Amino acid sequence: MTAMREDVLAAARAQVLESGEGLGEQQVLDVLRLPDSELDALLELAHEVRMRWCGPEVEVEGIISLKTGGCPEDCHFCSQSGLFESPVRSAWLDIPMLVEAAKQTAKTGATEFCIVAAVRGPNERLMAQVAAGIRAIKDEVDINVACSLGMLTGEQAVRLAEMGVHRYNHNLETARSYFPHVVTTHTWEERWDTLGYVREAGMEVCCGGIVGMGETLEQRAEFAAQLALLDPHEVPLNFLNPRPGTPFGHLELMPGADALRTVAAYRLAMPRTVLRFAGGRELTLGDLGARRGLLGGINAVIVGNYLTTLGRPAETDIDLLGELKMPLKALNETL
Repeated sequence: MTAMREDVLAAARAQVLESGEGLGEQQVLDVLRLPDSELDALLELAHEVRMRWCGPEVEVEGIISLKTGGCPEDCHFCSQSGLFESPVRSAWLDIPMLVEAAKQTAKTGATEFCIVAAVRGPNERLMAQVAAGIRAIKDEVDINVACSLGMLTGEQAVRLAEMGVHRYNHNLETARSYFPHVVTTHTWEERWDTLGYVREAGMEVCCGGIVGMGETLEQRAEFAAQLALLDPHEVPLNFLNPRPGTPFGHLELMPGADALRTVAAYRLAMPRTVLRFAGGRELTLGDLGARRGLLGGINAVIVGNYLTTLGRPAETDIDLLGELKMPLKALNETL
């Protein structure tokens, strides 16, 4: 059995580290099945892969909710759905507050500021608000602007690109086979179509999801393979933070070792992708886990708070990166 485990890592080393070819679905599953005794070796390999194919720089991003709550979709993990009895209420952010949030994000050293709205897709009011917000931000802040506004039409994607949106986030959330257990008000395929429009419009594609929502290891591996096929510029990796009032509110936190194995496995599946620590890492991994993740394949982080949950103080992450001697990616390197 030990020899078989060593074979999994040896094969991954030859294929990914030396040749730059990502692992396939079955290979990712083999990695996800490695025991805790092999976790340190796995994380070390994933870090070597990240350093070779991505370099030492870490991309830092902040996010802000332009429209919070009241979403008509039933994503079972999300407290912003208007269909669940959760404490999040609908609210809009005004333009001055948006600009101030962008300024504070830029002060941390972040190069990316993402405007998020809890909607199925943007209507004309939201598109106008985003356009005004982007103009105001670009007048005062030197930072890339990304958006996450739900599902788009091809025409909306073009308009956002013309507004100066650098990157568009739209997560597939989970494996195609598990998606109907997570969302019933729209399909996985509708999300996939939006990502096609984003790429065609010339924006960078940001697409990831949430692990620890009750999916099997096989589905976790399936999801990695589907993301690798999409070939996004960035993959934000979230860990379920069960929210009261949602259908997934009763689920337990994902074990930290499983979360770290997932980080490493996804790095080995996508050796050149920006793999970003996102929501849930604070509870699932804690401070030590954050350090191990950054030394196990992660090369980007969201700093500060998330949409409806608290994150780590931005200074804590920036200090940790300095301690690990991981330089922040400069703005001109992300353009």
